[in-house]
Amino acid sequence: MFFLSEIDHKKLINKVLPQARRVGVSEEMRGWNWYKEPLKPYYDDVFIPMYSVCSRYCPTGRDVFLNLVRGVKGRPNFKVILGAAIHETVRTTLSAFMEGRTLDFDRWYESVLDAKGVKDRDPVVRERSRMVWRFTQTLCESRFAEAMSKQPYASRRDVMATALPFLVEHRVSGELLGLSGLLRIDCYDYLRNVVFDLKVSNEMKDWYRLYPTGYALVLESVYEIPVDVGCTVYVSFKGDRLTVTRDLFFISDDLRNWWLEERDNKLEMVAQKRDPGFPNVCYEDCLYREECGVDEEAGR
Repeated sequence: MFFLSEIDHKKLINKVLPQARRVGVSEEMRGWNWYKEPLKPYYDDVFIPMYSVCSRYCPTGRDVFLNLVRGVKGRPNFKVILGAAIHETVRTTLSAFMEGRTLDFDRWYESVLDAKGVKDRDPVVRERSRMVWRFTQTLCESRFAEAMSKQPYASRRDVMATALPFLVEHRVSGELLGLSGLLRIDCYDYLRNVVFDLKVSNEMKDWYRLYPTGYALVLESVYEIPVDVGCTVYVSFKGDRLTVTRDLFFISDDLRNWWLEERDNKLEMVAQKRDPGFPNVCYEDCLYREECGVDEEAGR
């Protein structure tokens, strides 16, 4: 999923990186300035998850209020379950290959379901996860074999480090920026310095770019290295075919400011226990539709 295609690589080299070098990022917007305004959180004792900052499924952010203030747990829908399964599949496939482990998909899949106590074993979710498993495995084998052919005297470990230069679901603390717990970054390419976020969706949304932006700021705050390029990986399914599209972009001041606005607004909402009110339109994918008393026919 995180391998750049030939077209993606051209975009990175000839479009995104030149833009990043030409425009640049303001020093005050670098994550390593987390202790100064505007990056410094307003509250020292309130922390919220990254998904609460970035999610825009609810226009007013009432889903964040319900979850973090009232403690309401949303009802998972098919898209959420599928998304979680695909994320776990990609993580496991990449990690197993990089560690030289061989796994049987069906046995692994059942063990994950048993561990999580999942009773509804949707065959569609299983088969789509299998498609992603095979796709990721094939790409790993291809890239590794190509790298091995160019480095005949290198060890497997050394070849792996350049063929698959990925930190998969890298865990890092976001507390310097007001985020809770250990964050899990879908993927960080440490050779090309690109932070990836995976979305199981056939619809591209501008606010999906907030996730790589937030992770870039966190990486900068902890490791004090500049991260200027983000990529949202869209995975979708059409019949028996898997489609992967990548949105490569420069993590500009505008995106960083947008992320900070979302963080500050939602931190304030949680700290003050302020109900932002109902939105004019409730999206079908929202996990809190029932809690808000949404009329399924009217959509509000």
